[in-house]
Parts: sequence; C-alpha cells; structure tokens
Amino acid sequence: MGGEDMGGSSRLVRFCVGVALSALVFGASGTANAQAVSDAQIKALQQQINQLQRTVNELMAAQARSTAQAKAADAKAAQAQAQASQAQTQASQAQTQATQAQTKAAQADAKAETVELDSNGHGFLEHKKGSHLTFYTPGGEITGYTNLDVSLDATTKYTGALPVGPDGQHPRGNFGWLPAISTNNSYFGLRGFQNLNDQALQFVYQFEGGFEISATPGTKESNSNQSNGVNGALFSRNSYIGLASPSWGALKVGKTDAPYKTSTAAFNPFVGELGDYAVVMGNTGGDNRVEFGTRLDHSLWYESPTFGGGLAFNLLVSPGQNRSGNSDNIGAGESDCAGGNVPESGADFPVACNDGSFSNAVSTSLSYTNGPLYITAAYEIHQKVNRQSDIAAIYGVTSSTFPNATAQNLFNQDVGAEDAAKIGVLYKFPTDTTVGAIVETMHRYLPSDLSFQNERQRWGTWFFVSQQLTKVDSLHFGWAHAFRAPGDPGQHNDGTLTTADGAGAYAANNNQADMLTLAYKHMLSPSLTWYTDFAATINGPSAHYDLGAGGRGVTTDCHDASGASGGLVANPHCWTGQTLMGVSTGLKFAY
Repeated sequence: MGGEDMGGSSRLVRFCVGVALSALVFGASGTANAQAVSDAQIKALQQQINQLQRTVNELMAAQARSTAQAKAADAKAAQAQAQASQAQTQASQAQTQATQAQTKAAQADAKAETVELDSNGHGFLEHKKGSHLTFYTPGGEITGYTNLDVSLDATTKYTGALPVGPDGQHPRGNFGWLPAISTNNSYFGLRGFQNLNDQALQFVYQFEGGFEISATPGTKESNSNQSNGVNGALFSRNSYIGLASPSWGALKVGKTDAPYKTSTAAFNPFVGELGDYAVVMGNTGGDNRVEFGTRLDHSLWYESPTFGGGLAFNLLVSPGQNRSGNSDNIGAGESDCAGGNVPESGADFPVACNDGSFSNAVSTSLSYTNGPLYITAAYEIHQKVNRQSDIAAIYGVTSSTFPNATAQNLFNQDVGAEDAAKIGVLYKFPTDTTVGAIVETMHRYLPSDLSFQNERQRWGTWFFVSQQLTKVDSLHFGWAHAFRAPGDPGQHNDGTLTTADGAGAYAANNNQADMLTLAYKHMLSPSLTWYTDFAATINGPSAHYDLGAGGRGVTTDCHDASGASGGLVANPHCWTGQTLMGVSTGLKFAY
C-alpha cells in the first residue's frame, strides 16, 4: 500500500513539471511575434523544476517514514495482541489454581473436623510407609507382627529292638514311624509406644498370643503331663507395659522370655523345629520341659541401651507369689505350677506342685557385639525348687506316707535352689558362614545324701554352623551333648539300683545324650521360608531326652501308650536309653 502511494506522488510531480514546461513553451510560441525563449526564462523554469523535484523528494521521504511507522505500529499491535492473549491464559490458569486451592482447603477443613492429627501431622492409625505393619497413633506408633509355622512330620521313638521293663513287658503302642501335622511356635502380637516428655521418654507395650493352626486350642493333656495353659488364649505369650528411654534403657513389667533364654537365641537356627537346641540346652532332666529356657510370668525386668561400644545387659526378677514355704502351691494369680503342669499332672504323688515348681527367679545376661562377633554370658537361678515327687516315685508311694524315716527325710530335703550359667560365642565370616558354640553348666543345691537321684546337675555343649548357599538357600548343622549328671531317680525300665535303706529303686547315672540336627531352608519370599530338617537324639541307658522341646506342638518323648490322658489316672511309662529320630518339612511365615 505504501509503494502505491509513492508511485502516485511521483507521477503527480512529473505531471506538474510537464504542465509547467508546456505552459512556458506554448506561452512563448503563442505571442504575436513568436519570439524565442530567453535564457533567463529557461533558468527560471529550471529553478521551478528543481523546486518541484525537492518537493517530490520530501513528499516521498515523508511517505516512506509514514509507511515505516505504520509497519512498526502494526508490529506493536500484533505484539500487544500476543501479550494480551498470554495474559488471558495466565489469568485463566491462576483462576483454576485458586479454585483447586479452595477445594483442597475445603477438604482439609472437612478432614480436620473428623480426624485428629498429632504434632507431626499424622492421623490416628495412618499407615507408616515401609514394609512393616506399622500405624501412627497420636504421639506414637503401633506395629502388628506374626509368626506362622506348620510342618508335616514323621518320627519314631525306637530304632532298634524294643526294650524290656522290670515287669518283663515291652512298650505298649505304635513305635514305628508315626506321621503327624504340627503347629510350631505360632503367634500374633501387637507392640507400640507413646512419646512422653517431648520424646525423651516413651510408654511402651506389647501384647502377644500363641495359637494353634492344626489343632483345637485347649488345655494340654497327655499320659505324662497336664496343663491349664491354653495356647490360643489372648496374650498367652510375651506381654508387658513399661517405660523406655534411648539414654537409660527400658523398665518393663509382665511376662517374657527370660534373658537367659534370649541371650543365645541367635545360636538356634532350628527354633520350633525337630532338633531345636532346647532339647538339651537349658533342659536339666530331659523330656519336653526346658527349665532354663522358658517364659517367666509376673516379672519385672530392665533392658539396658548399648554402651561402651557394644555392651548391653538385661536383668529380670520374678517373685514366686507362692504362700507355701516349699513351693508346692500354685503361685497366686496363676493357672499352673511354676515350671509347668498342674498339681495332679502325670500321676505325681503326693498331689501337689512337686515336680519342679519354684518360688522366686532371677535371670540376667551380658552381651558384647562388634560387627560379626557376638559374645554373651548368662545366669539364672530358681529358688526352692520342689522335686519331692522324685522321692515318691523312687519309693513307689501314692501319698505322703513313706516306708521309713530315711525315706521321709529324703522327701523333706528334696527342695533346693537350681541355677544355670552359660557362655556363648558366635562369629559370621565373610563367606556367609556363621559358627557358634555354647558351654553351659546347671547345678542343683542339695544335701549329699540326695546326690544319688540328682539328674538336674550337669554340663552341656552346643555347636552349630550355618552356611548361606545363595541369597535364598541355606544349610544348617547342629550338635548338642548332655554330660552325665551325679545321679538319676530312674524311670520305668532303668530303676535297677536299690536305695541304701533297701526300700526304693533308682537308676545309674548313665544319662548322657547327643542330638544331631541337619536342616535345609529356602526363602520363597522375604517373609516365607520352606524348610526340611532331620534330627536324631541318641540317649544313654538312663537318659530320656526327646525331639522338639521348646516350642513344637507335637513332640516325640520317652512315654509309651499306657494309661489315660493325663491326671492322676495316668500311667506314664517312660522308656529310657532310646534313639529317637524324625524328619520334618514345613512352611514358616514371619512378618
């Protein structure tokens, strides 16, 4: 458009110049005398042309400036239009964000009306990120955990010729390989804490209950023992409340596995399986009760923090709550005698808590950890342990009436303290090989005239090695040895010795034993493990150690099928000196 304007102006100037020249020429030729055009006229005409040319140039320059200004104005207008569009878009986005913020604020207000948040902004039972089942509570946390273990077993009590009792009879019942399904050491629990004093002090708690998966929960009865404890009742296992601090440790009250037991838990890769080290370790006399590897009720205990570069210690005290001076009553508030079983269990006479019941107990442990090295020492004592049923069995009495004063005196004396001490060393090598060993001594404090029946005093050793084959596969081997005790009260088939008064029978102290365990484990997931193990207990002539003590639902012990199911009508024939064997495969889920 600007080019057309400039062309038009140029033509206009040329037209004007032509008109002026024509006027001059024709004006001159039109005179009467037709005189020639003078030089002055031509010069004047030239000046007019030049002036017209300057005018044309000025008009063209002005026109060019106008065109450039128009183009610049058009560009500015386009830029302004783009900026206006961008501003409109930004305004729309801002409006959207404002609407969203208002919506979130409204939702937060609605949530605040129904959910109480703690000082860290967490709601009640809000899940805590991570792999554990942990939830926030106002000022604290609560965590659920579980262990599920069920196995298929096959065990035998006798691998050679059947023994013969003093009455000429063989064991009664099925002694071949017996299939079984066992629930082993299964439980569910809740533990948590609440912060006090700006997290410098915490209220801590735990509630744990065992349960049966393959059997109906109820009181336990067999031909050798009877218990009112129910594995399936709420909080039947480790449960407590207490106070804890990172600086001074924890003080708790309730019931728990004693420090003597937990101090060497890492040495037992067969926990709850056939060949669990509790068959021998902490088990003074055999069978399936583990005197120094138990849970202690009505206890108060202290757990220290780690100090001095890896040192820690625990101390537990359990008052007996027993009004009887010789511990033959059930402790106040308890359902069983201390140490397990009810007064009429296993046909023990006279009817009382006289088969290992005790009063006060103290348990402690000290440990040192430095990378792959772990060292521990532990000690536990039970006061006024009542084993008067041993004397009653030796003399064959069914009441408190004994054949002579000597027997009565032995009966009266058979209440004394028992303690145990052990040292353990564990090391994990760079090859993923873990090796551990324990040396243990147990002692029963009795007058010398009772030594002949003291099977509760002996040494014991445990050695194990675990090899991680792959990230998910491992192999484990264990060997336990129980040394001879000073004496033995005798069982059904080995009471071949006669007491000094000639009225009772007891056994020789050939009660040493060995147990061998081999297991293979495969992790199906971080929480689920499949295992297969084999175990054998080789008893000396007077020994009666079992398979599976310390947490298995089905154990294999020395008793035959004689008698009824527990209580005073039982006839618990125990056949000593046998080799017990078993193979087991199972699934264990720990979360």
